[in-house]
Amino acid sequence: MFGAGILFFALIAAQPVAFAQSSGASRGVMLPDFSELVEKEGASVVNVSTKARAGARGAAGPEDNEQLYEFFRRFMPPEAIPQPRQGPQTPQSPQNPRRTPRAPSVPNSTPETPLRDVGLGSGFIISSDGYVITNRHVVLIDGGMDERGRPAPPKFADEVTVTLTDKREFKAKVIGADDRTDVAVLKIEATGLPKVNIGNSDKLKVGEWVLAIGSPFGFENTVTAGIVSAKSRDTGDLAPFIQTDAAVNPGNSGGPLFSTRGEVVGVNSQIFTGTGGYIGISFAIPINTVMEVANQLMKTGKVRRSRIGIELDPTPFSEDLAEALGLPKKDAGVMVARIEADTPADKAGLKARDVIQKVDGKAVKSIVDIQRIIFPKVPGTKVALSIWRSGSVKEITLPVMEAPEDPNAPRVQRATPTPPKADSQAKPTLKPNRLGLLVEEVDEDDRKSMSITSGVIITDVAGPAAKVGLRAGDAILALNTTEIKSPAQFDELVAKLDDKKPVALLVKREDAPARYLTLRPDAK
Repeated sequence: MFGAGILFFALIAAQPVAFAQSSGASRGVMLPDFSELVEKEGASVVNVSTKARAGARGAAGPEDNEQLYEFFRRFMPPEAIPQPRQGPQTPQSPQNPRRTPRAPSVPNSTPETPLRDVGLGSGFIISSDGYVITNRHVVLIDGGMDERGRPAPPKFADEVTVTLTDKREFKAKVIGADDRTDVAVLKIEATGLPKVNIGNSDKLKVGEWVLAIGSPFGFENTVTAGIVSAKSRDTGDLAPFIQTDAAVNPGNSGGPLFSTRGEVVGVNSQIFTGTGGYIGISFAIPINTVMEVANQLMKTGKVRRSRIGIELDPTPFSEDLAEALGLPKKDAGVMVARIEADTPADKAGLKARDVIQKVDGKAVKSIVDIQRIIFPKVPGTKVALSIWRSGSVKEITLPVMEAPEDPNAPRVQRATPTPPKADSQAKPTLKPNRLGLLVEEVDEDDRKSMSITSGVIITDVAGPAAKVGLRAGDAILALNTTEIKSPAQFDELVAKLDDKKPVALLVKREDAPARYLTLRPDAK
C-alpha cells in the first residue's frame, strides 16, 4: 500500500470542442463538469484491501508494478515508496534487484501466521448501515495446494478492510459472493454512512457520459470519465457488459460507474488489455444485474438460479452447419448437446441435437442468452421453448428446477437410452470414403467409455476429414440429421453426398460432449 495515501489531481479546464458539419459551420459544445457530482458522491466510494496468511496470493498490488515502482523511486521521497510484500516469487512479478528479496512462502500457515497485504480494489456503500458492493475477485485469494498437491479453489481473504475517504478503517465481513456475475457484498459495522443512488442501467444510452471512481494502483478516489461505447457487450459472461472508454486500471475493480445524473449504473469489473493496464476499453457490470444478485446475497448469503437439465453446444451456427442441417441461418439458435436424466428437459422429451430458437418468445443466439432468461426464474415456474427438430418447429413448455449452489458440482447422470444390439454381420470399411475416413463398428468398450449407444469409430483419417481435425478414435454419431448405426450405412450416405454442399458430422471425442463439425466431400 502507499505510505501516505498520495493523491494526484489533473485539473483540465473545459474547452469548447468543434464538430465537423456538412454545412461547413461549427458550433461549440462544452464538456460536462463532473466536480459537483464528485463532491457529492465521492464519499460513498471506498477502498477495499485484503490480507492473507503467508503462502496465499492475491491480485498484484502497486508494489508489483515495475513502472509504477520506478516512478516512485525517481520522483518521490523514500517514505512514499510502496514497500515490497512478503510472499512467493511468481513468473508474472520477477524479483526487482532494487528491492528487498521476498520471503519464501510458508507451506502450512496457521492462525498465528502473520497477515500480509495481498490485494487492493474498490467498492461503494449502498446502505447507511454499512453494506458495500465490490467484485468477487477483489476479496478472493489463491487457494494454495490441497492435500494431494493439486491447486485448490480460490478462497476468501483472511481479512478484508474497507477504508472510507475520511480515512476511517473497518474490518469487513463477506456476506456473500457470486462467481457467475463477479459480485460480492461486504458488511461493515457502522451507521450514518453516505450511500450511492442506484440508477437504471437499462436506460443508459450509447454515447452518454459516465464517470468511474476507484483506487487504481492504490491511488484512492481517483476520478476518470468517458462515454458509453456499447451496451450489452457479450464477453461470454452471464452479465452483458457496459463498454466504456473511461480509464480503468488494476485497483478500480469493484468501483462504481456513475451517470451524469449522479446515479450508479455499473460496477467496473474488467479491462481489455495486452499490457496489463488500460488501453481504451473497459467493462462494467450493469447495476440492474448487480442489484438482483446483491439483494439475494443480503437476504440469504447466496444466489438461487434455475435450470432445466440440458448441456448446450457453445459452437456458433455457421452458414455451412445451418445449410447442412436444413436450418435457415437467420433462424439458427443454440443446439442441445446433452440431456440430463430425471430432469425437466428429460421428462418433457427434449433431445440431443434439438436447436433452441426461442425461450419465452425471445430469440436466442448463444448459451448466455438462454441462461439470462432461465437463471432468474423461481424453481417450479414454467418456461416455454421453441425448438427446431428434423425440419420442423416444436413448442415445449416445462418447469425449471433449482440449480446447484456450486457451479462446479457434479451434474446428474445424463439420460442414456438402452444400447442397441450389435450387428454381428457389420464389417469395417476397407478404403477411405469421399470424406477421407475409414470407420468400424462401435464395441462395448466404446459404448461404456464414450457413453454412446450407436455410431461408428474412425480408424484412419485422410483428405477433407484430416483438414478439419478429425482423428482416429473419434466417434461419428450422425451425418447431417441422420443417426449413424453402422459402417455400411455411413459409407452409403457419404457416397450420395453432393460435393457442392457442406456436410455436418456429429463427432464425439472421449468423454466430451458431441459437437457438429462441417466439411465438404471430395468430388465423385
